[in-house]
Amino acid sequence: MKIALLSDIHANRQALDACLQHARAQGAEQFALLGDLVGYGGEPVAVVEQVRDLAQQGALCVLGNHDAMALAPPANPRNRSELGAQWTHDQLGNSHIAFLQSLPLTARLGSSALLVHASADMPAQWRYVEDSNAAERSMTAAQGIDPAIRYVFCGHVHEQVLYFLTPTAKLMRFAPEPGVPVPVPPHRQWLGIVGSVGQPRDGDARAMYALFDDTARQITFYRVPYDHLAAAAAIRAAGLPAFYADRLEHGQ
Repeated sequence: MKIALLSDIHANRQALDACLQHARAQGAEQFALLGDLVGYGGEPVAVVEQVRDLAQQGALCVLGNHDAMALAPPANPRNRSELGAQWTHDQLGNSHIAFLQSLPLTARLGSSALLVHASADMPAQWRYVEDSNAAERSMTAAQGIDPAIRYVFCGHVHEQVLYFLTPTAKLMRFAPEPGVPVPVPPHRQWLGIVGSVGQPRDGDARAMYALFDDTARQITFYRVPYDHLAAAAAIRAAGLPAFYADRLEHGQ
């Protein structure tokens, strides 16, 4: 089965639509949403409703830190993120809040894969998997949950990276080439960071997601063009800080 792994949508409806369309064209049969449905972007209601519909059709979905912040925004916002969380909270209706509240911190994809927004090492702490040490801690934590887990898939970092343990237990970092399948045999442990659908930060405005084939045991990372100018316009129209729109236009 081919499973599309999408993370960090950040209320970017245009990017989500483009990635879903692309994934279906690649033969995706299942969808997994790895958190941060909202935050930064101008269309949180549309995104939450679309993801909720996917969940009703069997998609897996976990909670992200921006989802959690939108559920309980700070009473006295101190920065753009906290102001954005308050704005997002005010847009959401009771049914949207209830859906976000229902999301778990982790989910299992079959018997061998764990889904989490940040690190499997204390997922509620939203730790960034930014280097090999953090990746190893996340993989070790997943093994502590169940030794059958061979794959950890996450987001949070807004980049596409693959880590794996060699037969000598050496952790290796691999930068995947978009569109090129990577074999991920289950005799090794793997951690894949699938990138951000709705807010790339590497200077490339194209959306990111990954497609995991649990039969062929391979993963392919993709970059997908979308109407990022329309997404930026939605941010400005919502009255959110122009900084968020500028970021989308430059992929930063």
